[in-house]
Amino acid sequence: MKISVILPTYNRSDCLVAAMNSVLSQSYEDLELIVVDDASTEDIERVVRSVDDRRITYVRRSRNGGAAAARNTGLGHAKGDYIAFQDSDDLWLPGKLQKQLTLFSSIPSNVGAVTGAKIIYGRDNEQNYGPGCVAYAPIPEGRLRLGEDQLGHLLVENRISLQNALFRKNCIPDAEWFDVCAKANEDWEFAIRLAQHTSIYEDIEPVVLGFVSHDSISRNRRKETIGVLRILKKNKDVLQCRKKQRSLMLIDVGRYFHTVGKKRRMIRFLAAALKDYPLHVKLIGSILLGKLFKRRPRRPAT
Repeated sequence: MKISVILPTYNRSDCLVAAMNSVLSQSYEDLELIVVDDASTEDIERVVRSVDDRRITYVRRSRNGGAAAARNTGLGHAKGDYIAFQDSDDLWLPGKLQKQLTLFSSIPSNVGAVTGAKIIYGRDNEQNYGPGCVAYAPIPEGRLRLGEDQLGHLLVENRISLQNALFRKNCIPDAEWFDVCAKANEDWEFAIRLAQHTSIYEDIEPVVLGFVSHDSISRNRRKETIGVLRILKKNKDVLQCRKKQRSLMLIDVGRYFHTVGKKRRMIRFLAAALKDYPLHVKLIGSILLGKLFKRRPRRPAT
């Protein structure tokens, strides 16, 4: 069974080879590595060609479209029975693919995805990683379980970081898996749609070493908020019946507008959240009083 591994990159030539080698050195060897160059300004093709492995396919996009668009481009070239994703600044742990394929053989056939955890480190500069472990994500206590309301769970907290997971190619009917209008949280939006089509098995063992860079999308609060707004827009029917979860998303958006000083927009979203779920009045009150609660975990740190 062939696995198609899609690795989108925009520049990052300094760490790309290490990310590629963490895929190519996997004990499971029947794979193709599709590196999608998202119209980089650096000579990414030269970096990719420097790695001598016939399993590599290099694809360059003519225009920069972001991670979601680059992953969709990679999916258009994928020939495997399974799909995996890698990020250009992260490392897979040895045995990641074999472990997850073995999991597929031991769980029900209606499970379309398996996912694991990630150990996250800070990044001091362009060359060095450190100063040490800063997180283990997602935390094991919130683990997705087969048989539970996985959609409801994922509407509150994303448990799927794409490079942690392995997917059956037919796990979702959409030709394009990712929303190109979401410049962050596109993995969360995908997870919500995925849970409407298949079951997900979560294993708590780590399979990835993740590094937080200065240009990591997860550090851009504005882009994350746009991603939440896309989730609200694209899942109106689902959220209409799950107003508690929708209220939490609206509060998340309102909290962002509070932090950037846009009071009218903040009030608009917090009022809508209160209308959806009046029991969130204390949480909303704390924001209006400026006593911000620690932000709810929405997605694995990346």
